[in-house]
Amino acid sequence: MQQQSRQPDLVEGSLPVFVFPTELFFYADEQASHKQVLTLYNPYEFALKFKVLCTAPNKYAVVDATGAVKPQCCVDIVIRHRDVRACHYGVIDKFRLQVSEQSQRKALGKKEVMATLLPSSTQEPPNPQPQEEERRMKEQLADSVFFEQTALQTGDPVAGFWRLRGTAANYRAARETESRAVSGGPSLLTVLLGLVCMAALMLPTLGEQESTVPVYLHLSVNKKLVAAYVLGLLTMVILRT
Repeated sequence: MQQQSRQPDLVEGSLPVFVFPTELFFYADEQASHKQVLTLYNPYEFALKFKVLCTAPNKYAVVDATGAVKPQCCVDIVIRHRDVRACHYGVIDKFRLQVSEQSQRKALGKKEVMATLLPSSTQEPPNPQPQEEERRMKEQLADSVFFEQTALQTGDPVAGFWRLRGTAANYRAARETESRAVSGGPSLLTVLLGLVCMAALMLPTLGEQESTVPVYLHLSVNKKLVAAYVLGLLTMVILRT
């Protein structure tokens, strides 16, 4: 009973979910890119179970679409593109990772990841749209519906196929919105935040004895894990600008 009283009293959907990367790109001319890996981090003191949903019908295969993550650990989720055709170029699909406590069914948090198939890794991003059109695209993308389907009863160990609702135009519009967001150079705030994360990773870990740094500057493993995750996201943003 005491252990249960220490569990966080979380509201449904309020738990931050740490996933890297936040956007997937598949390239038709690169066979190796047809397989991507999502890493789900659990920096919390309690175990989480997760479920992967998607908006695309039979286009992706997800290994271990459901599972669990131990406290202060991470898991890799392999996603394969199964339908590489020209008609899917530029179409935005979305994955949603839902997490919950192992003893509960309600989703404590969720994170959405974009997935796009491009004809070549050298392709230039689409031209940005006006702000009015951009807002409409975001509203359409927010209306995307996610579906889950049980694993196919075949010898293939790959699980997790879904059905699609919505139009390809919504997804293509969302792709242009994402390209607009990263078209400019990195902001000063992004650079400063990256420097702060690097400084946090260089500080001693809580519990280290032989250190001249004051004890109040020693960081826990959880805080360093979050700093490393944020630094990885910032690095992706800077490299893409």
